[in-house]
Amino acid sequence: MELLKEYFVPWLLSNSIAILILVAAIRKTKLARLLFALLFGWACWINYTTAHYNPEEYLNYAVLTPFDLYRDFIKGWFKEHIIIMVTIIAFGQGLIALGMLLKGWMVRLACFGAIVFFLAITPLGIGAGFPAIIITAFAIYIILKKDDLNYLWKFKTKKTTE
Repeated sequence: MELLKEYFVPWLLSNSIAILILVAAIRKTKLARLLFALLFGWACWINYTTAHYNPEEYLNYAVLTPFDLYRDFIKGWFKEHIIIMVTIIAFGQGLIALGMLLKGWMVRLACFGAIVFFLAITPLGIGAGFPAIIITAFAIYIILKKDDLNYLWKFKTKKTTE
């Protein structure tokens, strides 16, 4: 219960943002892609800098996950390889951010990468803002189904007949 109190505000913020992104995905897929590009770009920067300047912060996730397998992994192998692992994750997040800005198969690949990322961090529970990550994964799915996968600055125009 103490954990819930301590993380309630970040959890509420994460879930509110996830719902806003879901609404954007339903109504304006290009806006949702831009929001995901910003989100993953920010996450890339935060994770890279935290891993290099304060790597022990990632050990806090062991307390937050309800799953022994994830807890043991974080306290074991991951603890000895935080900088390299989080640097790789940050690099992937940067690629997702970039892919969201591009077009075609690059957007599709970024979307698949984002969904895999969100599903991979689901077991972190409140540490990953659950259920925000499921909501955002669903928003990515909507983008895949509804967006024309063109550049963000390219919009469909309605043809008018005169």
